[in-house]
Amino acid sequence: MTGVLSGPPRGDTSWFGGRYFNVVSVEASQASGRLERIASRQRSPKWKNPPLRIEMSECINCDACLRHCPPQFGAIFNHGMDVIIVPELCSGCDKCLDPCPVNCIYPDPDWSPAPEDWWEEPLGPRDGYSAVTRK
Repeated sequence: MTGVLSGPPRGDTSWFGGRYFNVVSVEASQASGRLERIASRQRSPKWKNPPLRIEMSECINCDACLRHCPPQFGAIFNHGMDVIIVPELCSGCDKCLDPCPVNCIYPDPDWSPAPEDWWEEPLGPRDGYSAVTRK
């Protein structure tokens, strides 16, 4: 499903975050779309729904939302003691809403860009959505 980039970059490679990535999965176009959003730190202009946010005072850290976020968006992460949704990666598809047992996820029409430290999560060592393999 995924390939490892070995040796000098060739073929379908991309440079993000100081690393080369070789996207060779079946979902290559979805993965590259996510990689582009991570690199640009901008939401897709095609998305009409606002991103979602997690109200941490209500969240029980069960990770149900994280497991239901589609990998082509990959917007939900554990970040220290919090569970976060990176708004630039969230399409507002609502797939995380039903699995949440405490209903702590809300639309965020007045969203602000993600804080700088949140950008350590996408493509980081704990990014479970990554459809690319780093080398």
